[in-house]
Amino acid sequence: MARIGVLTGGGDCPGLNAVIRAIVRRGLADDHSFVGFRYGWAGVQADEAIELTMQSTAGILPRGGTILGTSRTNPYADGADGTALVRDALARREVDALIPIGGEDTLGVGLRLHRDGIPIVGVPKTIDNDLGGTDVTFGFQTAVQIVTDAIDRLHTTAESHNRVMVVEVMGRHAGWIATHAGIAGGADAILVPERPFDIEEVVAHLRRRHARGRSFSIVVVAEGATPRTGSLQTREGTATDAFGHARLGGVGILLEGEIERRTGFETRVTILGHVQRGGTPVAYDRVLATRFGVAALDAVAAGRHGVMVGLHATEIVEVALEDALREPKLLDPQLYETAELFFG
Repeated sequence: MARIGVLTGGGDCPGLNAVIRAIVRRGLADDHSFVGFRYGWAGVQADEAIELTMQSTAGILPRGGTILGTSRTNPYADGADGTALVRDALARREVDALIPIGGEDTLGVGLRLHRDGIPIVGVPKTIDNDLGGTDVTFGFQTAVQIVTDAIDRLHTTAESHNRVMVVEVMGRHAGWIATHAGIAGGADAILVPERPFDIEEVVAHLRRRHARGRSFSIVVVAEGATPRTGSLQTREGTATDAFGHARLGGVGILLEGEIERRTGFETRVTILGHVQRGGTPVAYDRVLATRFGVAALDAVAAGRHGVMVGLHATEIVEVALEDALREPKLLDPQLYETAELFFG
């Protein structure tokens, strides 16, 4: 019988509660006990935690967000000895192993802790779907559905007013959400971080549509999309989070102004932002999150540490944390080429 810690870090994501529930249900069958640290690594540092039991995890499968709370706290920020802080917290709570559920930053901290001898098993979480070591991350399908629904609704407004509608979606490093939702929603142009765009090419494309009698257009842009060097002047943001990442957002506003100025077409922007993270997870994400939770507990119970669970094809697998975090999983070029067939 082991005592296992669980935390959720980074941005909230549909399916987090399903993972927590699955870990606890699987572990209680073998008489393990669980402590949930509040607000990610912040709760570990502050020794703020709750017991996770059958009762406290009942009914949370369809709930969005996370019952544990989350944050972007970095226990190694400003030269802090994160390993000592975490080790002390685990000792106080008599925790034998820790399951962090998060993205590259949360699991990056987990990798450092593993290298320092703390038993860690990670669960991948990001709506951006850009983590290595897994074909899909839970939360991604829900985010894609939310964006697709928004594009469907914007189509009617764009057509009614003869407008260009710019839809800014999440995607710091990779354009998975933009491309999947853009294809599903019938977008007329999709701009992603992997392919710097030329504003003049975008504008020329919209003019061609207009010349063919198409009086409206939908442009989907990932928040991390950037113009080609010298093609458009952008303003650099200065705010960063605890892991040094710039706070993105604003490329949609830039495009709104430039498209209208260069074409004369009335243009409006919709920034979906945190709407993409909210609400109940779709069925696919509930199932995947449940499978990840069960697999993570099995890895802990078997003493296989320093790994992350992932999905390869239809199978749940374990991959080394260092392999999963080596580089982000960028958009499949063939998928983008498929999307381009329908531009315009």
